[in-house]
Amino acid sequence: MTVGIIVGVLLWIFVLKSGVHATLAGVFLAMCIPLKVGKNTVLDDLEHNLHPWVYYSVIPLFALSNTGIPLAGVSFEALLEPISLEIILGLFIGKQLGVFSFSWIAIKLGFAKLPTGASWIQLYGVSVLTGVGFTMSLLISSLAFEHSSGDHVLMDRIGILIGSLLSGILAYAVLFFAGKSSKEKCLE
Repeated sequence: MTVGIIVGVLLWIFVLKSGVHATLAGVFLAMCIPLKVGKNTVLDDLEHNLHPWVYYSVIPLFALSNTGIPLAGVSFEALLEPISLEIILGLFIGKQLGVFSFSWIAIKLGFAKLPTGASWIQLYGVSVLTGVGFTMSLLISSLAFEHSSGDHVLMDRIGILIGSLLSGILAYAVLFFAGKSSKEKCLE
């Protein structure tokens, strides 16, 4: 395992220094991991050991570093700029309203069904969760403001960060309490 980590880090450094996108090193290394060695499933063990590191540190750090927001110059007034406010409202209000409304209409008209065991409040919680649109929002905003000044880029990233954060917090709260109430109904 240690040899694999050392080889992986060296491969990543060499690929990065060569000018090729370093993601390819990860893809290549992943293709070289054996599925089984004897009775042990190496890939399952590796995935199990990496899971907490990736979910609780790598992905959040990756997401935050890709925003490109210099947090030193951010003020409360930046949230009230039209671009920031529109993006916050679009992610936080617009996405949940759109997804929940169209889901409700599709279910009521018979085009879709509410999943078995799911409640309307859980569907609403998942609709709120769609406001956590970090990666695609960053891509779209970078394309939209490609030829704009630096202020637009900062404002859109602040809006994406705050809108995603608000959506994530509300979605967690709604789904947490919806889960508690469904457990209580099961106990009755």
